[in-house]
Amino acid sequence: MKLCSGWQLILRGIRVTVDVQSLGKVAVLMGGPSSEREISLLSGSGVLAALKEKGVDAHAFDPAIHSIFDLPREKVDRVFIALHGRFGEDGTVQGVLETLKLPYTGSGVMASALAMDKWRTKLVWQAAGIPTPRYHVLTPDSDLTRVLDDLGLPLIVKPAREGSSIGVTKVNIASELPAAFTLAHKLDPLVIAEEFIAGQELTATIVGDDALPLIRIEAPEGKYDYANKYFTDEVHYHCPAGVLPALEDEIRLMALRAFRVLGCSGWGRADLILRPDGSYAFLEMNTSPGMTGHSLVPMAARAVGLSYPDLCVRLLSLARCNQ
Repeated sequence: MKLCSGWQLILRGIRVTVDVQSLGKVAVLMGGPSSEREISLLSGSGVLAALKEKGVDAHAFDPAIHSIFDLPREKVDRVFIALHGRFGEDGTVQGVLETLKLPYTGSGVMASALAMDKWRTKLVWQAAGIPTPRYHVLTPDSDLTRVLDDLGLPLIVKPAREGSSIGVTKVNIASELPAAFTLAHKLDPLVIAEEFIAGQELTATIVGDDALPLIRIEAPEGKYDYANKYFTDEVHYHCPAGVLPALEDEIRLMALRAFRVLGCSGWGRADLILRPDGSYAFLEMNTSPGMTGHSLVPMAARAVGLSYPDLCVRLLSLARCNQ
C-alpha cells in the first residue's frame, strides 16, 4: 500500500480524462426510505445538477417512489448512489443493483453492510490494528454501572446503524445514560456506548486509491450534530487541517488501511479524533458520504483543485459491480 506524497501527486492520481458520453444513461438514486431521506435529496440534487452540467445524460430516481426494478426498463447504464442510511448505504440497494448487473458508485454489498454497522466495523478494525475508541454494546439488560466504570464520563451513546449523528447522545452525567440508550434503541436495537475522546475532529476522504487532505472540523460547543452538519453556517472547516505533515501522512495512510480492510471501494470518508498527544482513533467509515453544500468530500476535493462537477464525474467513472 502506498500513500501519495504531497497534494500534487494526489492531484495527479485523481485527474483523469473521462469521456462523459461513454458513461451512458445515468440514474442518480436519491431520497429513499431512510431517516436520512432529506439529506439524500439534497445530495442527489447537487450530484444531478453537476453531472448535467458536465454533459452526462443523468436522471433523478427516488426508490421510495419508484421500484428499483424499473431501472432496466428505463435503459439505465450505470447508477450514482446518493442515498444515505438504511437501504441506500447498508448493502441492500447494492445487492439489487448487482442482481440487475448495473454498475454503481461506491462499495459493494459486504463492505457497505459492514461499514454501516459501527459495532462490526470496530470488530474488524480492532483485529486489523486500526485504532478505534473502546466501547460496550448496550442492551436493555446491560449493567450500566459497569459500563460507566469501564468507559468513564463523558461517553457517547449511538445507534449502531444510523448516520448523520441521528440518535447520538453525549452523556455527561450517569443519570443521562438510560435516556440516551432509550433514544438510540428506538432507532436501532443494536446500540453502542463509546468512550469520549477529547481532541480535534478530523475527516479523511478516499477517492479511488487516493487519500485526500484532511479536514478539521470546529463545531459550536463541539456539537457536530445533524443540524450543524447540514443546516447552519456555524461550523468552521479547515483544510489544510493544521496537522503536522508527517502525522497527516500517517493518518491518511491509516485511513486507506481502514477503508480497504472493510473491503470498501470507489470512495468513502473516514471520521476520526486526533488527541492532543498526537494519537488518534477512527470512529466510523462512510461509504456513501454527503454531497450537499455543507459536505466534507467536496471540500477535500476542492483542496486538490477538483471542482464539485469534476468530482461527481470522477466518482461516476469508478462505478462498477463489486461482487
